[in-house]
Amino acid sequence: MFSGKVVLITGASSGIGAATAINFASKGALLALTGRNASNLQKVAQQCEEKSNIKPLTIIGDLTIDSDVRNILDTTIKTYEKLDILINNAGILATGSIEDTTVEQYDEIFATNVRPVYLLTNLAVPHLIKTKGNIVNVSSLAGLRAFPTVLTYCMSKAALDQFTRCVSLALAPKQVRVNSVNPGIITSDIHVRSGITEEEYPEYIRRMASIHPLGRVGQPEEVADAIVFLASDNASFTTGETLCLAGGRQNCCPR
Repeated sequence: MFSGKVVLITGASSGIGAATAINFASKGALLALTGRNASNLQKVAQQCEEKSNIKPLTIIGDLTIDSDVRNILDTTIKTYEKLDILINNAGILATGSIEDTTVEQYDEIFATNVRPVYLLTNLAVPHLIKTKGNIVNVSSLAGLRAFPTVLTYCMSKAALDQFTRCVSLALAPKQVRVNSVNPGIITSDIHVRSGITEEEYPEYIRRMASIHPLGRVGQPEEVADAIVFLASDNASFTTGETLCLAGGRQNCCPR
């Protein structure tokens, strides 16, 4: 399905990014994978190679550093000479309400979840126009619904969703599609990295399962399937979409 297509995925060393990389690899894509954890990134690259017999390009980089963002795009183009699909997946989570967050947390969240997406997309657009490619941003249910205890995260994902809509309109005349996926709770290490301990995590997942109408949380592979769909020709008439993957939670009233 993606044979010969060049796919750049940020945050590819774990969670949704890793599952997405493996999914694209199984469909013959040429991959450029980036992340900060070199060991994990190499493990994901090896899994991808086992799926396709094609070794992915791996680029270690910190998306909060502009020169790293530019290097990620430049290295991808230098290696493959084109770009067909950009997956803006990397992001962090932080907790707190207006009463106990800080402007430093706000700056950190936006410096990771929003600014690099803007810069990398800006740099990638000329190449995507050449290939009539597309972009999939990994947002969150928190971009579509309000949750008071993850204020800065909600704000950053709402900004990402509006970015998706605005850029989709700007690039539609050039036949470049732009969409987002908006997952609910997905099993990944993002929650542990945001402060939940490994001991607390199983109970957290059990509690989150109870607030999703389907009675469970989601898996990274389920989000990866949606990303691959939006990036494929099967979604050729879809742009500006924010696709909710939340087990029905988006329709719930507070309780």
